[in-house]
Amino acid sequence: MSQAAAGATVDDEKSLLEKAVRLFVDATPPVGAPIEDWRTGFEALAANFEIAADAEIEEIEADGVPGRLVRAPGADRDQVIIHFHSGGYVQGSSLSYRNFAYRLSQVTGQTVVVPDYRLAPENPYPAAVEDAKTVYGWALRTWSHDRIVISGDSAGGGLAVATLLAIRDSGLPKPAAAFAISPLLDLAGESPSMQECAESDALIDRNMVVEMGKVYIGDIDPHEHPYCSPLWGEHHDLPPLLLLASNSEVLRDDSVRLADSVRAAGGSAELSLPEGMVHIWTLFPFLPQAAKSLDVIGGFVKSHAGS
Repeated sequence: MSQAAAGATVDDEKSLLEKAVRLFVDATPPVGAPIEDWRTGFEALAANFEIAADAEIEEIEADGVPGRLVRAPGADRDQVIIHFHSGGYVQGSSLSYRNFAYRLSQVTGQTVVVPDYRLAPENPYPAAVEDAKTVYGWALRTWSHDRIVISGDSAGGGLAVATLLAIRDSGLPKPAAAFAISPLLDLAGESPSMQECAESDALIDRNMVVEMGKVYIGDIDPHEHPYCSPLWGEHHDLPPLLLLASNSEVLRDDSVRLADSVRAAGGSAELSLPEGMVHIWTLFPFLPQAAKSLDVIGGFVKSHAGS
């Protein structure tokens, strides 16, 4: 954990959390605004996060899917995390995730690959899942399956879990483990926390989930398409999972419901539900809880995919 995170007071943490919410709100246009406004806002938000001088960053092409490979000093070249970025399937990029990928590489000691999967509305469902599966097939030619971890946050977290289902259903060897941060797993927006946390979540509500989801999936029923809404799929034969969500965000119970279903199917699913965090808080390098949660992720990854 960073020294700043360890030494932060309660007032400091509150002030920093308010800063994160403010940055998020300022970057987020109203539902229905042009997609370019969403994309520009998100990139401007991420531009606040400094890229470390010692970061090793390489543009890659994974069988036609572009992205970036990021390593912190000392990271293992023989182990990789494939991380799918957030953005509601319409925004976000490997460029905006360089800072996060570097911190993830630091805490796990692994190489991180952030794919630029195709975005809606130009490339609607199932384009993102197709790209994610392509990237995994590409990774299997360089890394052993038991040295690959799949992860994502928000919509990228949903994509990560959808990719696990697609890998299993295709008969490919499964990765060593997977984790997801504030994952968007139900585009029908039916988790109880949609109502229970409506007042405590400053950023997301059911209308945003459903309406932005329609940009990605159109008029299809998410209940019938687990590769876009993985809570509605079968959850047997998945690798060990770690699911993180704020206890006060509307997406909280997407993680709770998935964890319950994975366990009922005989699998392993750990839950981490820190109090009072903003959605995908780990994106913000100045939040003490971001460092704490990344430490949890680091321990999980090392226990399942360590050297």
